[in-house]
Amino acid sequence: MQRTTPLAGGCSSPVRSGWAVGGKPFVQSRGDGAYAFDENGERYIDYIMGYGPLLFGYNHPALTTGLDELAARGPLFGSTNAEEEPLAERIRGHLPSMERVRFTTTGSEAMMSAVRVARAFTGRDLILRFAGNYHGHFDAALFSAGASAQTANAERSGIPDGVMRDVLVARYNDLESVDRAIRGRENELAAILVEPVCANMGLLLPAKGFLIGLRDRADDCGALLIFDEIITWPRAGMGGAQANANVKPDLTAIGKVLGGGFPIAAMGGREDVMARLAPEGPVFTGGTHAGNPFSVAIAHRVLDLLEAHSEYLTQIRVLAERLGGGIREVFRRRHLLYTVVQYESIVDFMFRKGPPLRDYDDLAGCDSEKYAAYYHAMRDRGVLLPPSQNEVMFLSTAHTAHDIDDTLRAIDESLELLS
Repeated sequence: MQRTTPLAGGCSSPVRSGWAVGGKPFVQSRGDGAYAFDENGERYIDYIMGYGPLLFGYNHPALTTGLDELAARGPLFGSTNAEEEPLAERIRGHLPSMERVRFTTTGSEAMMSAVRVARAFTGRDLILRFAGNYHGHFDAALFSAGASAQTANAERSGIPDGVMRDVLVARYNDLESVDRAIRGRENELAAILVEPVCANMGLLLPAKGFLIGLRDRADDCGALLIFDEIITWPRAGMGGAQANANVKPDLTAIGKVLGGGFPIAAMGGREDVMARLAPEGPVFTGGTHAGNPFSVAIAHRVLDLLEAHSEYLTQIRVLAERLGGGIREVFRRRHLLYTVVQYESIVDFMFRKGPPLRDYDDLAGCDSEKYAAYYHAMRDRGVLLPPSQNEVMFLSTAHTAHDIDDTLRAIDESLELLS
């Protein structure tokens, strides 16, 4: 008799169920450095890295030493804690566009709050976002989203029709698609939401001129431009993807790496926009755990590490280049016409011939069955990949050149099985 689990769907987040690849879900008992360990204590080179937050691996001593001492000060206050303002100041120092900051617990909350304050500031309801971009699991962001969101039939997913009427969905890297979507509704547009580098429909880079084109269109419409840098900051550098693109958004959401594995996120932006938030203005955002002292203390430690060790980001980019280049060489030898995409410490490829993806529609040409077989072949060889082709490979400072070489051997052997 099959055991019935009290966990709904057998998981707390759908991608963890492994539904996209089938087979027995990976159940983890612990993590150490760059390695995940299953229920039986077997070790795997981990490229999920918590879906991005574990920039330093599982247990960097700078983050894990003295946690009892932090907890002893009180894990949760009902008041503003003394370290929130200094943390906001440090974030602003790296991301000058975030003139004012408000902390949240999750990236979903940060993006939801950014949308709310944008609507209040502009006095408009309509937002535009892009198919395949994932901004969290609030209603306005979830349908036609990337990651492992399953909302093919939004009407049956608990998303009200009224919510969908206030959202336009355009094609990433297609400014003409944006123009068609907003034509005649320019005066209704509150905000444009975008991942400046997409990592939720595979790794997809913005085409030249795309992000500045969004900046121009937001300005022309009197709307705000919101960057979702939950994944990209600070993996893309301390200035984020916005500094790399030389585009200044009105609002930005950050998270994941900021907490080093603990739950903390933030949204922030122009001072005049953020002034709409209560208690200065009428817009409420808040939460019992928002800016909690434990997570804030860990976030300070994360920034301490990155500011003291500027070489870390270079180190993992070099490892990512080694991995990406090695995969390309495997493909070349095997006459496979798949394209490897690498951005900073993120690596990805799809089972799809031809150039890199430009938008969500290109995913239709990806072979999900082949990825499922590849996922299990890699797992059999001690390498843990995301159980969804929409997700990407994240590297950490804990990964080594030896890990990369072992991974490349596993890729070569796995592709041999699939041939």
